[in-house]
Amino acid sequence: MKKSEIKLLVELDADNIPSKITWDADDKETPGALETNAINLNIWDQENRNTLRIDLWTKDMPLDEMKRFFIDTIGGLAQSILNSTGDEYMAAETNDLCDRLVQYLKEENQKGT
Repeated sequence: MKKSEIKLLVELDADNIPSKITWDADDKETPGALETNAINLNIWDQENRNTLRIDLWTKDMPLDEMKRFFIDTIGGLAQSILNSTGDEYMAAETNDLCDRLVQYLKEENQKGT
């Protein structure tokens, strides 16, 4: 049986706020750890039938990129819903939410300029 390891390394500042996040994976196309500004990890706890979550971001993560990260995450979940369950309604509703959030961000950016 093949095994693949995913590694996350989080460096914290004196206030325990992430200052640097790196990740690496055995099956990644390019070798070596890469830096990122945010991670979102969800794990299904089948014993307790709930989700365990780890959400981390560096103090340097720009606010607009953070919002985009969450929209992209939700969009990825829509595709995962479709792939794993075949539930087209749930996937479409989730994608519709992403579309509304993208529109919200466009309007928010227009107000800011």
